[in-house]
Amino acid sequence: MTVSLSYFQAIVMGLLQGITELFPVSSLGHGVLVPALFGWHNLVSSQTAKQSFFLTFLVGLHVGTALGLIAYYRATWARLLRAGVAHVTRVRTDGVAVLWRINDEGVAPDYRLIVLLIVGTIPVGVVGLVLEKPLRELFAKPLSAALFLVLNALILLVGERLRRQQGRRVAHLAEEAMPVSSALRIGSSQILALFAGISRSGVSIVTGVSSGLSYEGAANFSFLLATPIILLAGLYKLPSLFGAAGDGVRLQTLVGAIVAAVAAYVSVSFLSRWFKTKTLRPFALYCLVVGLLCVVRFA
Repeated sequence: MTVSLSYFQAIVMGLLQGITELFPVSSLGHGVLVPALFGWHNLVSSQTAKQSFFLTFLVGLHVGTALGLIAYYRATWARLLRAGVAHVTRVRTDGVAVLWRINDEGVAPDYRLIVLLIVGTIPVGVVGLVLEKPLRELFAKPLSAALFLVLNALILLVGERLRRQQGRRVAHLAEEAMPVSSALRIGSSQILALFAGISRSGVSIVTGVSSGLSYEGAANFSFLLATPIILLAGLYKLPSLFGAAGDGVRLQTLVGAIVAAVAAYVSVSFLSRWFKTKTLRPFALYCLVVGLLCVVRFA
């Protein structure tokens, strides 16, 4: 099969990936819908192929997105890693079990946050390894993505309703202070994002709000949690870029990844400010309108 991926397509898809991975509107759903709407049949037909150059290209975009997130949160990750190193030194005298005893007196909040992020990463990491490929083959189609985009809108509206029910008088938890069960619940919610059209950040924020976090806190935890998940998933599949599936798309992937990294950095910067005072409602309305229009278009 002749591989055809233009640099214009690479730039558009990189920009799309970097924005929609962080905005609660589903990067995977847009990755299915936009090529179909633009008539990019070379990309559409490749999405469910057993050896897909387009999926290999997307791997590079995910790595670029993760690098953009790391760049934005570089100070936070540096602080968390320092806390982790400081805490691990206690293992020599207190035993390995101390690594997970995050409720003990004197445990640094930053170390507690590291453990919560690890716990949140496990569910979607395990399920994704098993189900990501079959779910993509079944549902990486325009009509399915459009229907799931409508469902994503409903999830976001539920999150907005939960926030209103809590009211402004509720004292919100800090991310590092939430129970381990909440981190596990937030991480598990991201399994829904394996369906093209359901947003990883959207379900994470909604679950975080239902667990007692503010919009800002839930978004911050969601973005931090997304970084290792996206990066590890991309690095796990990155070797395919240097195999047969990467023939003819390596330079385009590099260009797309750079665009995705810049777009992700700008997006997370914008959204971190947005969720200090604003809500999920505009994103829900966007998903509802676009999803319904695409249902009509592809039905």
